[in-house]
Amino acid sequence: MTRGLRIGSIVVNVSDVPRAMAFWTQALGYEPRYEPEPDWVILQPRDGGGPNLSLNLGETRPEPFPHVHLDLYTPDQDSEVERLLQLGASRVEDWPYPEEPHDFVVLADPDGNRFCVIDAPEG
Repeated sequence: MTRGLRIGSIVVNVSDVPRAMAFWTQALGYEPRYEPEPDWVILQPRDGGGPNLSLNLGETRPEPFPHVHLDLYTPDQDSEVERLLQLGASRVEDWPYPEEPHDFVVLADPDGNRFCVIDAPEG
């Protein structure tokens, strides 16, 4: 039994909180939960569903192959990848994609934090 334990927020270290906030609010349709601080902001879904994403000012650089990353699901992968690239994401070209067809595209946010855009039809 978990006694009500749940994920409240996923925390990502960034080098520029306002820049990261601008990217992730547009990317996910999130909004600040409270007034942002220079070194910290909690972003929440506008519709109330899903986990929070917290951005923490940090000096460390993301690992090229992180142990934990975000998987963003969408029924329209091509359009979402293009939209995220226009918002400031970049393609991760050196990712070891499998030879067979795959359902994910690896991108990096403006700080280099990697995430996947997953082709996930609704339902």
